[in-house]
Amino acid sequence: MSRVCARPGCRDAASATFVYDYAERTTWLDGLAGDVHPMAYDLCAAHADALSVPRGWQLVDRRGDTRLEGVLAS
Repeated sequence: MSRVCARPGCRDAASATFVYDYAERTTWLDGLAGDVHPMAYDLCAAHADALSVPRGWQLVDRRGDTRLEGVLAS
């Protein structure tokens, strides 16, 4: 079964996963993680592309970063 976007009302297939750290005020957006994790959220392509963070936070978009291949699946 494929995973769907976590945005309310969206039933599109997930293609990205994001996590965040309040202390660091940072959100990381990655390609779809290999495993579901309760502290990570899956998004479809449209919602991943439109993701914004609160003022003072940093958004690190690591989708397509080939240096991370294999790291996210573990």
